[in-house]
Amino acid sequence: MNELKKTKREISPDPVYNSVRVSKFVNHIMRKGKKAKARKIVHQAFDIIKEKTKKEPLEVLDMAIGNASPRLEVRAKRIGGATYQVPIEINENRRETLAMRWIISGARQKKGNPMEQRLAKEIMDAANNSGEAIRKKENLHKLAEANKAFSHFAY
Repeated sequence: MNELKKTKREISPDPVYNSVRVSKFVNHIMRKGKKAKARKIVHQAFDIIKEKTKKEPLEVLDMAIGNASPRLEVRAKRIGGATYQVPIEINENRRETLAMRWIISGARQKKGNPMEQRLAKEIMDAANNSGEAIRKKENLHKLAEANKAFSHFAY
């Protein structure tokens, strides 16, 4: 049987910030293929961050993603008729993806303000170790800690 090799798609850097991470972030925000709209939301959020924190928005985003990135997650593993939540370490790509996803979902849950304001607030919160994304990360770590007894089942 021939093995199919999974190839990573090359993501081109964001035209304004010249960063692949910002480009990935825009792709996560995007819905129904509306990339221009997603890019506009992210860039406006960055403008708000720059205005409020007086720091470079890329630094704030990197700090937010670093703070919201989980080290461990739990995977269900079925052993002898019982299903255990087994804590495993996460690779760097998945950490970054989860952090971005949580920051964006935290911004989407808030209501009342335009998306760029909610996103800017959530990114700043994550950079300051607070907010929805940090709460999700801490809950995941608590769950992994509680199921540490099953870590010998890790695969």
